[in-house]
Amino acid sequence: MSSMALRTVDRDSLFTRLDFRPKLFMIAVITVVAFVWEDPLMGGGLALTVLLACLAAGVRPGYIRTVLLLMLPFSLILILTQGFFSGALLTNLTGLQPDSFHMLFVFPAAWPLIGSAGLSWEGVQYALNIIAKSLTMTLVIPLGIFTTDVDTMIVGMVKARIPYKIAFVFSSTLRFFPLLFARTQAIIEAQRLRGLAFETMGPVKRLRVYARIVVPLILSALNESQMLDVVLQSRAFDGSPDRTYLHDSRLMAADYALFGLFGLFLLTAIIGYVVFGVGKFTGVLW
Repeated sequence: MSSMALRTVDRDSLFTRLDFRPKLFMIAVITVVAFVWEDPLMGGGLALTVLLACLAAGVRPGYIRTVLLLMLPFSLILILTQGFFSGALLTNLTGLQPDSFHMLFVFPAAWPLIGSAGLSWEGVQYALNIIAKSLTMTLVIPLGIFTTDVDTMIVGMVKARIPYKIAFVFSSTLRFFPLLFARTQAIIEAQRLRGLAFETMGPVKRLRVYARIVVPLILSALNESQMLDVVLQSRAFDGSPDRTYLHDSRLMAADYALFGLFGLFLLTAIIGYVVFGVGKFTGVLW
């Protein structure tokens, strides 16, 4: 399967023309800032910006929709756990005592175990901040990787002084996932040809069928990995970066501009957080 199968962008854009090195720097900066910022409003704004950038770069809306749907149960669990049980953490962050929290819901005091426990607005805000962090870190990866060809990506990583073995393992993994997805689809199609109707099955029965697919899929993956090991040994692979490359990777004016933009963004975010407290969690109602 072609390495291009990994890319989920359908059109050419500024992101597809950029070198992978500034994209790697962008991913690192956004991840650091998302991790540092505690304010849910600023974190949510960063997550929304990354989401819009993904759409502008051509990342398929179906992929983003799948990410949002997969994160939905995780988000609900976070809101409940942080809203009900993060009193000590919120006190440490805001200095507010539990009696000062703005309660959205409180269980009757007569109820056993959970009596007088409640859902605080401060806890919900902190949960929203964690959700925004997770969404930002999840979406910034495809923004950099899905807009870059794997061959160009590995050259950019080597020029960024990343050890060639790490770059090779990373690129091999990216090539391996589309192969697994294709094998999964082939197994499902073979089951359909034998009269298995997935569309009419309930969730439990469909889950059992998918569980049976795991065995041939794992065996196929092991076989492919063994074949790759034999091929590498037959070609005397030693992981040395001193080799010729079919694709070249050069920094252009737009790449340097992206380096400067995100370097300034990182510096501003750190100074604002350390000196002025911008991005810290205060627990103040919006």
